[in-house]
Amino acid sequence: MNAQPRRWFWSFWSVLSLVTAATLSASAAEPTAYELVKEGNRHVGDEAKNRVVQIRSEKSIGSLVPTIWYVVYYDPDATAKAAEIKFMAGKKVSVKRPARILEPITGAHKELAKDKLKTDSDKALDIAKSEPILKNLNLKASKMTLERRSGADETPVWKVEFWAAKLDNPNKAVSIGEVFIGAEDGKVVKNDLKIDKVD
Repeated sequence: MNAQPRRWFWSFWSVLSLVTAATLSASAAEPTAYELVKEGNRHVGDEAKNRVVQIRSEKSIGSLVPTIWYVVYYDPDATAKAAEIKFMAGKKVSVKRPARILEPITGAHKELAKDKLKTDSDKALDIAKSEPILKNLNLKASKMTLERRSGADETPVWKVEFWAAKLDNPNKAVSIGEVFIGAEDGKVVKNDLKIDKVD
């Protein structure tokens, strides 16, 4: 093989490799919370579709982006008026109708206002980790919850909890508190971070 065909051959494979890598990267991206709501609609009754009560994740592993999520719908046909779908890496793994005993007392059983759910989980995470106080920390994990701000205040908010590496032991992570973000306007409504915990 002479020099010119060889250069063409390697250029071709370089381009192909880049395209393949980009495709794999795109396909590996975790679905957002609102995308999971749409997927979850396929597994609940018609009267529960899009009637979100709460979305929450488990603590992320190996990344700031959670991969295990729970979407709770208001289901008028369920005994406790709730249907909960668990997702792992974007795939549905279970559908339950949990006994949410305290929620009717606190008002947390009511569906969130759809017109106020404008800030998705990926955006909320970006906003939370952009807090200036976090600039010099090595963030290791997050846990996210979308729910009403309180029993009396029905404003939907994202609660983003962070774990950061300890300064004296980078292999150990500690919870440093939470950032609360309005789901409607994407603004930080409360900063409850305690970065001194990394000392």
